[in-house]
Amino acid sequence: MVWLIIIAIIAVIIFWGIGAYNKFVQAKEMVSNAMAQIAAQVESRWDALTNLISATKQYQSHEYETLTKIVEARSNVSKDSTVKDVEKDDAAFNQAMKAINVVVEQYPNLKASEVYQSTMNSVNTYENNVRQSRMVFNDTVTKYNRLIKTFPNSVIAGFTGFQPADYFENSAEKAEMPQW
Repeated sequence: MVWLIIIAIIAVIIFWGIGAYNKFVQAKEMVSNAMAQIAAQVESRWDALTNLISATKQYQSHEYETLTKIVEARSNVSKDSTVKDVEKDDAAFNQAMKAINVVVEQYPNLKASEVYQSTMNSVNTYENNVRQSRMVFNDTVTKYNRLIKTFPNSVIAGFTGFQPADYFENSAEKAEMPQW
């Protein structure tokens, strides 16, 4: 009888451990999915920027070449990217936008063009989508981190190598929506 109780307790612990592990896998996959959503928005934002760069081509070839090099040098963000990868990509995007603003200031006709206005609206829309995707990512990371840090889940997480995920931090320059 004692052996049956011991075996039952061991079986319950094993099934609980398997269930906890599967929850960790599901939560980690949700974090990857949230990063993939950011990647999709970042890609769309870069596509809009590329269209904006094409609009500047007719005004100044030097700036066009500089901006094209920035776009080519950008990092590709994917579902496997880290928060630092996305922040590095953001820095490249901001550098390109500043360069475009310089061109726009030199050529008022560009700023007034319908193509420029339409493309800037797209860039702003995608910028907002990236911000929203980051908020979803941080919410997903909170759920994942809470799952692996709470006892007794933390025991299984420690044995199986699940580590807390990083959040997007809000800096002074990210606190406000960029004004292009």
